[in-house]
Amino acid sequence: MPESANASASDEPRTIGILGGMSGKSTVEYYRLIDDAVNDRYGGHHAGDILIRSVNFADIEGFIAGEQWDEAGSYLADAAQDLEAGGADFVIMATNTMHKVAPDITDALSIPFVHIVDAAADAILDAGIDTVGVLGTSVTMEDAFYRERFAQHGIDIVVPDEADREDVDRIVFEELTKGEIRDESRDRYLEVVDDLVEQGAEGVVLGCTEIEQLIDQADRPETPFFDTTALHVERAVEESLSAGVEAK
Repeated sequence: MPESANASASDEPRTIGILGGMSGKSTVEYYRLIDDAVNDRYGGHHAGDILIRSVNFADIEGFIAGEQWDEAGSYLADAAQDLEAGGADFVIMATNTMHKVAPDITDALSIPFVHIVDAAADAILDAGIDTVGVLGTSVTMEDAFYRERFAQHGIDIVVPDEADREDVDRIVFEELTKGEIRDESRDRYLEVVDDLVEQGAEGVVLGCTEIEQLIDQADRPETPFFDTTALHVERAVEESLSAGVEAK
């Protein structure tokens, strides 16, 4: 192991606060990936310094269905404050959809909130791409919050047509959030990916933290996939192990 890595391993990591439960499947994946990344760097029994505040996904699903975004923002801001009170040095939220209320969370915290789109956008730009397709929930694909955040980085997004968006959203909520993986759903997602490429997408954002259960880069090696879960985790680990975290 390089000497510099040994030296860094003795430093005190910053505590990652994970706002999770949306769904539990994605939160488990965040926990696993963070631990794996820290252990890959330092070996032995090293793992992430993590706090998790898991909310009730049934409440979140209700807010989404009822378009109760003010209530959702307040609910998640309170949960994020629990992480800050518990000693988190910064907060990440293990979901794309609920980044719609990220401003409410950011305003409620005095510690940084690390936005999932920013992590994905940096990887997209590093790949020399400025137009991507997006797969996610209907909210993520249709609402301005996702498109506008990418636009701040100079990235344009294209989304599936209405029928495809309905299928992508249905598979997320009825299958993936429950850990159900079906071959026919994988085939359907890949059809949508191909359509996005035909629309001009140079790559595809897996803009739901459960989608990596269903499709991955090996399914379409010629089209770059940007897994928001993996990229968000990578950014969180960098922030935890870096010399400092700056608010965004």
